[in-house]
Amino acid sequence: MKTVVHITGARPNFPKAAPVLAALDQKVDQMLVHTGQHYDDRLSRVFFDELALPEPDLNLNAGSGSHATQTAAVMVGLEQVFTERRPDLVVVYGDINSTLAAALVAAKLGIPVAHVEAGLRSFDMTMPEEVNRRVTDQLSDLLLVTSADAVGHLAREGVAAERIHFVGNPMIDTLLTHLDRFDEAAARKQHGLDGDYLVATLHRPSNVDDPAAVRQLVSVLHEAAERMPLVIPLHPRGRAGLEKAGLDASSGVKLTDPLPYTAFLGLVRGARAVLTDSGGVQEEASVLGVPCLTMRPNTERPVTITHGTNRLVTPHGVLPALDAVLAEPPATRPAPLEKRPPLWDGAAGPRIAEVILSWLAR
Repeated sequence: MKTVVHITGARPNFPKAAPVLAALDQKVDQMLVHTGQHYDDRLSRVFFDELALPEPDLNLNAGSGSHATQTAAVMVGLEQVFTERRPDLVVVYGDINSTLAAALVAAKLGIPVAHVEAGLRSFDMTMPEEVNRRVTDQLSDLLLVTSADAVGHLAREGVAAERIHFVGNPMIDTLLTHLDRFDEAAARKQHGLDGDYLVATLHRPSNVDDPAAVRQLVSVLHEAAERMPLVIPLHPRGRAGLEKAGLDASSGVKLTDPLPYTAFLGLVRGARAVLTDSGGVQEEASVLGVPCLTMRPNTERPVTITHGTNRLVTPHGVLPALDAVLAEPPATRPAPLEKRPPLWDGAAGPRIAEVILSWLAR
């Protein structure tokens, strides 16, 4: 059997990896490495329990730190793993530091790399994720893309057509698999919600690192909470700054710790709208049919705008956009297949497995 090593490290990776691991089960010798980039159980352990992921064969426990410190720790750990195992293929997911670290180590050891979610571009080089995406794609042998725009980006960057495969979005496989578990009533009860409500998630450096930006953001969130209750699962990144700026001073704001996968998507599914800076939430909201206001000047997932429920908003534009959303009748939930981006149909995992198996056979 050929050997395939999968690299995961943070909350967004796990729903993407689950359908790929399942589709390759018994067809290759698989090894799952958790780098430990997210080490909080609420951002890591709970996903293995809820998504029926196999236990990691190895946890590198890389932990936090600066980008250089974290990336270096993952590289050192993976170099030993790859040298000992000599896998036939390394599969990386998304755009986190662990993704970049794995691609760098594998490339230097002459081990082929497959990148799931390749080709996404925000064209904003101030985003660490954009740097990770671009470098990883240049080092990858198989580029497995979730949307047609990603194919065009890679082609313009000189990636050979035979390396690019439009397979759809495996994170949506996971969402559709667990759709019946997203319990709106349970979410309302857990957070003490009687009527309509909003959800917000925020963690990008552009939103939570600069004190002036944080103060402006908190002011906007307070005004949003005057319209209806606003539930905010607080990511560890930026929590201190948001709380220092008085995020909890509004009676309409309900703060909570990070939520398990199904509990969070149950909350999102029942919301009138979501305010976010997360890439994954843009995708999930589009499939769930929930209006999404992305508090960023750009997105690497424009398909969620052209085929989904997403809109980009500036801090000054959040409230007018929110009022426009609230004036619209709620859409069908979840979004019917014809309203979703192409190939976001729940079968991306098997398509990815087919590409990988065919490539390994050659």
